Amino acid sequence: MSYPEFFIAPMRQELTQLGVKELRTAADVDASVRETDGTLMIVVNSVCGCAAGKARPGLALALQYAVRPDVVATVFAGADVEATERARGYFVGYPPSSPSIAILRAGKV
Repeated sequence: MSYPEFFIAPMRQELTQLGVKELRTAADVDASVRETDGTLMIVVNSVCGCAAGKARPGLALALQYAVRPDVVATVFAGADVEATERARGYFVGYPPSSPSIAILRAGKV
């Protein structure tokens, strides 16, 4: 069962305000992987304290620098279930975790 949207909306907004692209479906994930020339960072967002206290603030700090991935996108664990599973499918060799971040080039970590 997914979290209610009203509950997670502020957590989504923390990343979208930074210009992070939301991927809500498996098709969105596949399209981003397929269409990104260069590097794609996918952030698995979450409601947990680790996401609130470390991952989202850390991402905000990292995105202040000039050197950054070509595209930064996010899926939300516990809400965008299909998209999250598809994104994790690209993280070959790494067990699922929320929050997590992977940088892909040509669909490979």
